[in-house]
Amino acid sequence: MATQNARADSLSLLLFTLRSGKLMAINLLKVSEIIPCPPLTKLPESHPHVKGVATLRGNSLSVIDLSRAIGERPLADPDGGCLIVTEISRSRQGLHVQAVSRIVHCLSTDIKPPPYASGSRSFITGVTRVDNTLVQVLDIEKVIHAIAPPLPEPPQRSVSEEDASLLAAANILVVDDSQVALQQSVHTLRNLGVECHTARSAKDAINVLLELQGTAQEINVIVSDIEMSEMDGYAFTRTLRETPDFKHLYVLLHTSLDSAMSSEKARQAGANAILTKFSSPELTDCLVVAARTVVFAEP
Repeated sequence: MATQNARADSLSLLLFTLRSGKLMAINLLKVSEIIPCPPLTKLPESHPHVKGVATLRGNSLSVIDLSRAIGERPLADPDGGCLIVTEISRSRQGLHVQAVSRIVHCLSTDIKPPPYASGSRSFITGVTRVDNTLVQVLDIEKVIHAIAPPLPEPPQRSVSEEDASLLAAANILVVDDSQVALQQSVHTLRNLGVECHTARSAKDAINVLLELQGTAQEINVIVSDIEMSEMDGYAFTRTLRETPDFKHLYVLLHTSLDSAMSSEKARQAGANAILTKFSSPELTDCLVVAARTVVFAEP
C-alpha cells in the first residue's frame, strides 16, 4: 500500500511570532479575526495564563497569553501585540501574540511530525519550513486543555445491550496527532467498555491496518482527525477508498474545525461521517451508528 501517492490537500497557515522571536503557525480555518490587543479586564482567581477578558461586539472573550502558556516569557509590552481570535472545538478564545507575520499556503505533506526530542510536553503538532525558516505548528487543543480542561459532561449516555454487543464486535482504530484529543476519544470508548487501537499519524495508522489485516482484530472502524502532519484526514480517507483491502472501512472524521467546508471536503474524500470535537455523547452516538453499519454489512 503506497502512501506517497496520496493526493495532498492544500493548507493555509497564519504565521505569528512570540516574544522570543519563535515563528509559529495556526491553521487559518481556526482563525476568525486578527485585531490589535484591546483593553482587558483581569478576572480574580483566573488561570495565570489567562491575561483577562476582552469585549468584542458585546461578547466576552477570554484572552490567553500564548507565550506563557507554552512555557516562555510573557510579552514585554502587556498592552501591545496582536490578538488572534480562534474558533475550535465549539469554543472561542483569543491568543495574545507578539505580532502576526503573514499567511502562507502549503500542502499537508509539507508539515512534518515534531522532532522526537520535543517530547510529550511540547505544544506543537508539526513543523515545516517557510523561506528556509523553521515554523512550528501550534497544538491549540493542548493549550486550551491545559488552561481549561473540559467541564464534566452529563453522565455518558448508556447504550442498549444490543448496541453494546455491536460496539464490542467493532474493531476501532483512533488516529490523532494531538495527545489530548486522542486521550479524550479513548476515554469515551473505555467508558463504553470498548478497547481500541491508536495511531498518532495516518502513516502509523496504515501500518496498524496492515499489521492486523487477516487477524481477529482486523480494523473495521476508523475515527480520524483531519489536521495531521504529512497526510491529513482527507488524504488518508482517499487512500483507504482507493485501496481494495481497505475501501470498505467505516471512516468517521473527528475534527476541531466546525465549518460547512470541512463537511463537504469530508464527503468528497469518501468519509462516512464527520463530527466536531469534542462531545462524548455525540461521539458515542456516531460510534454506535458505525458499529451497526459494519456489523450488519458483514456477510
